[in-house]
Amino acid sequence: MAIKYERMACAALSGMLLCGCSTAPRFDENFGTSVRANAVAQVLDPSAAANTNPAAGMDGSAAVIAHGRYQDSFKATEPPIKSLIINGMGSK
Repeated sequence: MAIKYERMACAALSGMLLCGCSTAPRFDENFGTSVRANAVAQVLDPSAAANTNPAAGMDGSAAVIAHGRYQDSFKATEPPIKSLIINGMGSK
């Protein structure tokens, strides 16, 4: 009689375990949807590539000065910041 109950328990347990197995997971139909939605949300203006005059509104002299300052920012490095050392023995 005990063997019959063991077989029934084993069969029930294996049946429950097999219910969790599936050849096609449920997320396949929506796989990648969140990535595509995030990429679309990051695009500010989808028609920006068609704009033939992207610098409209900025006059030429201001653009030349801004570009010159940008280029000059790479010529010299900033001097290192000297650290302030404070100790309990006094300073010299």
